[in-house]
Amino acid sequence: MTGSAEREKGTPGRLAELLIDASTEAIDAAGGHSGGVYLRSSTPGLLRLGVLAGLPGPLFRPWGRLHVDSKFPVADAYRLGVHVVLPNATETMRRYPQFAASLPFQFGSLYVPVIGGSTTYGVLTVLRPSAADATEVLSGLDRMTRLAEELGRALVELEDEHKDEDGPYVAWDGEPVCVRTAATHRPEGRMARFVWDPKTAAVTGDGSLHAVLGVETAEFPGTAQALADVVAPGDTYQVMAALRATAAGKPPPLPLRVRAADGSARLLDLWTPATGPLPPDGGYPVSGVVVDPGSAPMADSVADLLPDGVFCLDRLGLVTYANPRAAQLLGRPREELLGRPLWEGVPWLNQIGCEDQLRGALLSLGPVHFHVRRPDEREQGQEPYESDWLAMAVHPGQDRLTCTVAPSTRVSGPPLPLVPVRADGDGGPDNGVTSLAPLYRPIVLAIALTEAVTARQVSAVVMKELLPAFGGRRLAIYLLQERHLYLAWETGFPQGFLAPFDGVGLDTRLPGVETLTTGRPLFFDSMQQLADAYPGIPLDAEEGARAFLPLIASGRPVGSAILGFDRSRSFSGEERAVLTALAGLIAHAMEKAQRYDSEAALARGLQQALLPRRLSAHPQVETAGRYLPGTQGMEVGGDWYDVVEAGDGLALVIGDVQGHGVQAAATMGQLRSAVRAFALGDRPPDEVMSGTNHLLIDLDPGQFASCCYLRLDPASGLVRVARAGHPPPLIRTPDGRTRVWDIPGGVVLGVDPHAQYPVAELQLEPDSILALYTDGLVERPGVDIDDGIAALRVALAKAGGPAARPGGGGLGGVADRLTATARHAADRPDDIALLLAARRAKPGRHP
Repeated sequence: MTGSAEREKGTPGRLAELLIDASTEAIDAAGGHSGGVYLRSSTPGLLRLGVLAGLPGPLFRPWGRLHVDSKFPVADAYRLGVHVVLPNATETMRRYPQFAASLPFQFGSLYVPVIGGSTTYGVLTVLRPSAADATEVLSGLDRMTRLAEELGRALVELEDEHKDEDGPYVAWDGEPVCVRTAATHRPEGRMARFVWDPKTAAVTGDGSLHAVLGVETAEFPGTAQALADVVAPGDTYQVMAALRATAAGKPPPLPLRVRAADGSARLLDLWTPATGPLPPDGGYPVSGVVVDPGSAPMADSVADLLPDGVFCLDRLGLVTYANPRAAQLLGRPREELLGRPLWEGVPWLNQIGCEDQLRGALLSLGPVHFHVRRPDEREQGQEPYESDWLAMAVHPGQDRLTCTVAPSTRVSGPPLPLVPVRADGDGGPDNGVTSLAPLYRPIVLAIALTEAVTARQVSAVVMKELLPAFGGRRLAIYLLQERHLYLAWETGFPQGFLAPFDGVGLDTRLPGVETLTTGRPLFFDSMQQLADAYPGIPLDAEEGARAFLPLIASGRPVGSAILGFDRSRSFSGEERAVLTALAGLIAHAMEKAQRYDSEAALARGLQQALLPRRLSAHPQVETAGRYLPGTQGMEVGGDWYDVVEAGDGLALVIGDVQGHGVQAAATMGQLRSAVRAFALGDRPPDEVMSGTNHLLIDLDPGQFASCCYLRLDPASGLVRVARAGHPPPLIRTPDGRTRVWDIPGGVVLGVDPHAQYPVAELQLEPDSILALYTDGLVERPGVDIDDGIAALRVALAKAGGPAARPGGGGLGGVADRLTATARHAADRPDDIALLLAARRAKPGRHP
C-alpha cells in the first residue's frame, strides 16, 4: 500500500510507529506528562499534529493544525529550525502571548525540530510541569534533540523507500493518533498484560491474567483465538481483527470496548513496540493490556460506599471507574460510563467550560474545582434532581484523573456556561465531540490583529488564524470604496475566477454584496444550496461549502469576506455566532488598516517630495543615494540624505528622524532644508550641527534626530566631519580594504541646546569610497549593531571592486548591491538611507 493510499484510509503504519516511539521516548526523556509530533502536511505551509501521547485528542483538536508563520512555538521551531524552550507559563506569555491565551495553564513545554538531511519534517514537542527557569530542563532537551535527530534519519530512509510515489510520503493529513504514555500501561490489579507473536501464534502472559480473566498463566492455551474467547466471548471477531491489524502495523488509535462473558465492559489496548520492515511471515509482535473496569481493586470498592460521587478517567479521557453515586448524579447508568470517553458517557458535559477545566488539570497537573449546571433531561414523571447544580473537582495523577461530584445548593463565582460546540471544522459529520476552537479563536485572532496595521497584513492574519480553525481552504476579502466592492485579498480560489467580481456595485445581486447591504451573514452548506439561492451564479467548484460574512465596524460598512470549504458541511448555531463575531474583529482591523494606508500614502508622498530628485555633482566626485521604506507600521520614517555644493567642494549629509509617519517626514523636510541652507553658506561642520540642533529644539516637534555631516574638498581630498548620534561612516580604500571611521560625536539633535559637535579630519585617497548609512541598514532585532556594521564592511569590500567600474553599474551598482538583501526582505522594520561618494583621481575616471 502506498503512503498516499494509506493516508486516504487512515494512518501510515510505519510512519505512525516512528512518531509514536519518538513521542513516548521524548516524554520520558524530558520528564514530561504528554507530547507528540507535528508533521508537515500536503497543504503548503500547514503543520498537522500526527501523534498525541498522554492527552485526549478531542480536547486538543483546536491545536491540531498550525500555519508555519503563526506566532506559536511549534511554528517557530519548524520555520527557523531552532529549539524553543518555555519552562513556565510566564515565559510562554512573554514570548508567545497568542499561545498562552489559548492554553492559559501552568505548564512548561519543549520544541525540537525534526530535520533529516536538508528537509525539516516537523517538530517533536513535550509538555511538562513548570520549571523555575530553562536550566532545569536542559538535560531533557539534550535527550530530546538526539531523539529528534534519530527520527529525522528514520524519516529520510522512509521517504527514500517511497521516493517513486506521488507527493511526499512523510506528511500527515489526517487526525492525530492518540496513544498512552508508558506510565499509563502499568498494571494496577485490574490490568492484564500479554504478548502475541503472530509468527509462532503463541500468547504469553503473567500472573495478572488470572487476576483479571480468571485464567492460570501456566494453563493458558496460548493462541490468539483462545485469548479472544476468554477476553470477549461475544466480540471475538473484533478482538481477532484488531490483533491482525496491529500485527500489520495499524493498531487501533483508542482502546477497544468489548464485552466480557457476563456482559460487563472490558477495554483492550493494543500496540506494537517493534521497528523495522514488516516481517513477511505473520507481522510484528503485538503487546496488549486488558482492563476490567468492573473488577475494581479494594480502593475503588471502598469508594463505592462514599456518599459523594467518585469517578476516574485515564489520560485519554476514558472512564475507568465510577461509583454508584457518581452514576446517579451524572444521570447515566454505570455500565454506560465505564470504558467510554467522558464526553460520550455524559454528553451534557460537552461544554466549553468543562473542557477548559479538564485541559487545565491535564496540563498543569494541579486540582481544579468548578460548578456546572445539569440540563433538564428528565423524562416526564421522573423524580426531581436533589439540586440543579453540581460541584465538581478534578485531581490529576501521573496516569489518571480522579474526579468527585456532589450536589451544590449555591454557586461561588460564575458557573460554567452550557455552551456545547461541535467539532465539525473539517466539514465532516457532527461526531458529538466538542471543540474549544470557537471560544479561543476570537482571543487568538484579536491578539494577532493588534500586530497587523495594513490591509495586506490583516488579510494574512485571517488566512493563518481563521481558516485553519474552521477547516477552510479559500479566503477572499473585499473592501468598500465609493459604493463598489474591490478585491483586497484572495487565496485558494482558481486563478482569475474572482476577477469578474472585482469592483461590483452595491446594487448587484451577489451573496458577497448582499451580506454587506443587509448586515446578515450568509451560510451555504453545499455548492448546490448556493446555486439554488443565486441562480446562474458562477461556481468555482462542484463540491464544498461557503460562508459570506459582512465586515461592519461600529455600524459602518467596510467590506465582506468569503470563506470557502472543500467539502459540504453544516454550520452550527455556535459556529455562525463565532464567525459573525470574528467578522466584526476583522472589520475593525480593516478600518484601522485603511486609515494607516491612507496616512502612509500621504507620508510616502511627502517623503518622496522631500528627498532630492538629483544630487549635486562635481567633476572629481561621483555620488549615489538609495532610500528604502520600512515594511511595518507606517512604512515611512524620517531617513534622508543630500549632497549640496558648498564653496568649491561638496557637503554630504545623512540623517534619521526618530519615529515614522507624516510627522517624522515633515520634521525630516525641515531639517533637510536647514542643513542645506547652512551648507550653501559653507559653514563648518560643527556650526552646521549646532545650528540644526537649535532649530529642532526651537521647533519642538517632540522628536529628535541623528545626523552625520561631511565637507569634502575634491581637489585635496580633505574631509571634515561632525556627527550627532549617528552610525560612523565606512571607508573603502583602492586596495579593497574597508574600515570604520571611528570619529568622536555629540548627542542626537533636539535634546541638548548646549551640545558640542567636535570635528574630525581625514585625507581621502583617490579611488576611495565613503559610505554613509542609517541604522535601518545595519540593525536587526536581537543582533548587535556592531555585527551589522561589520557585515556592511564585508559587503562594501566585495561590492566596491571591479564591478563598480564602467560596465558594472558604477557607484550606483555598488549602492544597489549593498541594499539588495534589504530590498528583498519581506520584514523590514525600519526605513533605510544610504549615501556613497567616491573621489576620482582626475576628472572623468571612475573609481
